[in-house]
Amino acid sequence: MKLKKPLIASIEGYAVAGGLELALMADLRVAARSAIFGVFCRRVGVPLIDGGTVRLPRIIGISRALDLILTGRAITANEAYQWGLVNRIVDDGEALSTATLLAKEIISHPYSCMIADRNSLLHSYDCSTNEAFNFEFNSTTVLNESIKVALLSTSLLALLMTLEI
Repeated sequence: MKLKKPLIASIEGYAVAGGLELALMADLRVAARSAIFGVFCRRVGVPLIDGGTVRLPRIIGISRALDLILTGRAITANEAYQWGLVNRIVDDGEALSTATLLAKEIISHPYSCMIADRNSLLHSYDCSTNEAFNFEFNSTTVLNESIKVALLSTSLLALLMTLEI
């Protein structure tokens, strides 16, 4: 499942089994210091069925993903951060407000460029390096925004040339 817009997970408490799989769907994950992560469904013989075996190794690497998937052990927010599973650790009770601030920061930037870069990054996982470069370069957003910047730069330069500085 590919979402059209960035998704930020706010994690307080346990993100295990299906909860971990939900968190893995997010582009960014903000975790409270006391958050716990793991594939606890391993302990009772239930397989991951919502993309956990696909997303987890892409985020933290195959060796660490196998560690969690095979053992069913818990890891702390600190270890999850060290592994790249979470992007930010915050005080307990602050994950949602921090995720909201992060969302506001993201939407403060030009939307079309952000979406184009996100789509290019996500697309690059499913193709060769050359295909990924072509996808990035041929993005209509990249071309449109480059033209806008060129026009703006030309206009600004013309204005500066008329001013006596």
